[in-house]
Amino acid sequence: MPAEAPSSGDGAEPGAPRERRRRRGRARARTEALLHTLKRSRRVKANDRERNRMHHLNAALDELRSVLPTFPDDTKLTKIETLRFAYNYIWALSETLRLA
Repeated sequence: MPAEAPSSGDGAEPGAPRERRRRRGRARARTEALLHTLKRSRRVKANDRERNRMHHLNAALDELRSVLPTFPDDTKLTKIETLRFAYNYIWALSETLRLA
């Protein structure tokens, strides 16, 4: 059995000239400098999105803390403490309504 020539994986006959594949859509050959610039701008945008997300999350938690009853007013609950306290507070209020 003769050894077969390695195929290019595109289904063409061995020994036939390869055709260049055409790129589709937005994919283009880019220089290293352009790739670096694109990666940097994507990272900056991702950082901005994450910063805004955290600002909104912290503002929502501050608003939740303002409506929860805490014993000492100057005590600031952590994020997880705020969520657990809110859950337990809502549960206690619903139990009070159920039993009333």
